[in-house]
Amino acid sequence: MPIVAQSTETTDWVSRFADEVIEESERRAPGAKTSGAGAPVVVVASGLSPSGPIHLGNLREVMTPHLVADEIRRRGHQVRHLISWDDYDRYRKVPAGVPGVDESWAEHIGKPLTSVPAPKGSPHPNWAEHFKAAMVESLAELGVEFDGISQTRQYTSGAYREQILHAMKHRGDIDAILAQYRTKKAPAKQQQKPVDEAELEAAEGSGAAAEDDGSSGSAGYFPYKPYCGNCEKDLTTVTSYDDDSTELTYSCTACGFSETVRLSEFNRGKLVWKVDWPMRWAYEGVIFEPSGVDHSSPGSSFQVGGQIVGIFGGKQPIGPMYAFVGISGMAKMSSSKGGVPTPADALKIMEPQLLRWLYARRRPNQSFKIAFDQEIQRLYDEWDRLDAKVADGSALPADAAAHSRAVRTASGELPRTPRPLPYRTLASVADITAGHEDQALRILSDLDPANPLGSLDEARPRYDKAEAWINTHVPADQRTIVRDEPDAELLKSLDEQAQQSLRLLLDGLAANWSLDGLTHLVYGVPKVQAGFSADATPKELPPEIKTAQRSFFALLYQLLVSRDTGPRLPTLLLAVGQERVRALLGD
Repeated sequence: MPIVAQSTETTDWVSRFADEVIEESERRAPGAKTSGAGAPVVVVASGLSPSGPIHLGNLREVMTPHLVADEIRRRGHQVRHLISWDDYDRYRKVPAGVPGVDESWAEHIGKPLTSVPAPKGSPHPNWAEHFKAAMVESLAELGVEFDGISQTRQYTSGAYREQILHAMKHRGDIDAILAQYRTKKAPAKQQQKPVDEAELEAAEGSGAAAEDDGSSGSAGYFPYKPYCGNCEKDLTTVTSYDDDSTELTYSCTACGFSETVRLSEFNRGKLVWKVDWPMRWAYEGVIFEPSGVDHSSPGSSFQVGGQIVGIFGGKQPIGPMYAFVGISGMAKMSSSKGGVPTPADALKIMEPQLLRWLYARRRPNQSFKIAFDQEIQRLYDEWDRLDAKVADGSALPADAAAHSRAVRTASGELPRTPRPLPYRTLASVADITAGHEDQALRILSDLDPANPLGSLDEARPRYDKAEAWINTHVPADQRTIVRDEPDAELLKSLDEQAQQSLRLLLDGLAANWSLDGLTHLVYGVPKVQAGFSADATPKELPPEIKTAQRSFFALLYQLLVSRDTGPRLPTLLLAVGQERVRALLGD
């Protein structure tokens, strides 16, 4: 199988794949250059089925060849990244949880996706266009350049007519290849992790789920399926075909309709998936295309396609198998269930650079998770540390390469936030201010009084992403609500040590009113109370100081927000404001 080897070493996997793709391109066109006017174009491909929300697992189908194509383009070669929209696939089921869709859509099962009505209220002409539009918008934001091909347009225009007639003429050869696998049992797979039904469904995207290899009956095997001329569904059976005249007769089991057509003139049908995919490899000259782990079993589309492609005079692309993309903080991805996280969902709460980085830093055979929960704050911290290392030249080569692929493409730099303040700080400010931009600007300006923000726009779009995360992914009971009045009962019950800790904090507020200053102050109070310097490092302190700090922090949270935890205290103090902090702490 011509699948790109995947090393376990920490290397820049994109560069390695680009090397192999360029070498393969030169092997296929000996003596030809892959750059310059009139030179062969390196073709990489992705396949997406707009059968429902196109989710973050499907995005790996696009990002893997995009990153490789972009590296090849950076080297001065001509590249074409095809995204084949499998919008002529059959409508298989009604996805749950799609707004504007009810069970009445079940009557369209079996029709091409472009013949199914769009959800109610959609501005788009059909089901396929509705779900394609959201993905196209997200890909533009991610800086992904591609050449989209509608398979409805290809089939209904007759673009594949010669390929269809060729497949029908060689149906015996195709059937013989498929027969090698029909009775084989797949060996026990060694999965990277348990795969449940939802994850398997998340692998849907380029027609793989159907795994249709055509129909065999009394009239023989046929790799072509017409859509019914009466009900438009693909519940049809070819009953006869004549190679010379190309006359084809079919009947529909859904409505009983039957007709005879000339396949040399007929454009209302398509090759079955296991034949369609390799036909397109040959037709487009695809050199690189990844495939999901569901293609690793004997008889899967990718493996069988490697043999069938030769019937069309082509070669199988090289390409890695890619692992699943998981989600933390939301239900597992599945196109059949509601609430499926899509690229648009991710881009509401994170900048394009961060999302690109998540796909660029992991080899395709490595699974990873995209965070919609508190983990997003840690991911952003990690990203900001990498950004700083790249800026000072201390980043490891592979990390620097992943960073470069995240922030720019061959066409240029992606738009970025002018003042990228810490995401967790922005989220805390958005949480506390509840949409009041003037308050947010005041707090963010206090973070660094020597270099205050002139406008909230300087912190955008990162601020907007953090605000969206707070508003859509943080449960109401975890939101921060600052007390209106002091907790008189709690203040009255405090012992002398607790009262002293509050006094030390209040006495230092004015002189330390900045993010760094308040950080030093709140961590320093328990140290000073224990007889140490506020500047003492953890190594210089006994373990009980940490316990004292946790108790002090819990007391402040209770007095300020009536909870034991909350946003980072320095940020919270800045957000509440010095006057209100003094009132709530009993000053």
